[in-house]
Amino acid sequence: MSSPTPQRAVPVLSCAGVPIAAIGPMDAVSLLLQKTETTRATGAGYEVHLCNTYTLALADSDDGYRHLLQDADLNLADGTPIVWANRVMHRGASAPHDRVRGPSLFADVLEAGQRQMVRHYLLGSTPDTLDALRAQIARRFPDALLVGAESPPFRPLSDDERTEQNRRIAESGAQIVWVGLGTPKQDYECALLADQLPVVAVAVGAAFDFVAGTIDEAPVWMQERGLEWAHRFATEPKRLWRRYLIGGPRFLKAVIVRRER
Repeated sequence: MSSPTPQRAVPVLSCAGVPIAAIGPMDAVSLLLQKTETTRATGAGYEVHLCNTYTLALADSDDGYRHLLQDADLNLADGTPIVWANRVMHRGASAPHDRVRGPSLFADVLEAGQRQMVRHYLLGSTPDTLDALRAQIARRFPDALLVGAESPPFRPLSDDERTEQNRRIAESGAQIVWVGLGTPKQDYECALLADQLPVVAVAVGAAFDFVAGTIDEAPVWMQERGLEWAHRFATEPKRLWRRYLIGGPRFLKAVIVRRER
């Protein structure tokens, strides 16, 4: 087997103490597809985290979580405020204008991966959502290779359960494992998967629900203006109020304070 083609280092910008890749959506798609080849060649996994303001607010208050993101292979800006903050805080740097939105990255990699016969595995959500998601993938991306899907229990896995989960993923031949377990659980899961298996492990948040159609997405005009949070808050206020009303201000504080440090 020939050695993988050397790749340029991904440029990063620090936001609230977390390194965020300074790349846009299409570059992110290309990078993930490249990594599906190199992980198999090298035997080393690759972890990817989609970071929004809530992610960075949590990282500001939890040293362990912040260190996990600081040590990650790739953190992408899945939040317009992060894009804005990096453009303001890193004037003169080539900060991208567009965020890498989790549901869009998921769909774009499924579409582009059809040509390369990339093998995908879904990990997370509920059995009903996974059924709806598989149906949507079959309809929208008929040549996508979905080699497995499972909904893990809503509790920490035992050692035996983790061993069996890893065995199922390995035997499926998966190259990308899409993880939708909610923040921060999905980020810890991706770190474990990438440490134990030669896969690209991507934490994609609510992407499963959005692509499956079980949760309505915000209108495009709201997404483009950084107002998607308002749409989600309006649809799920009891679950998300703390994320936006407390996490938002905490994110802004972290951006300023950690830049000064």
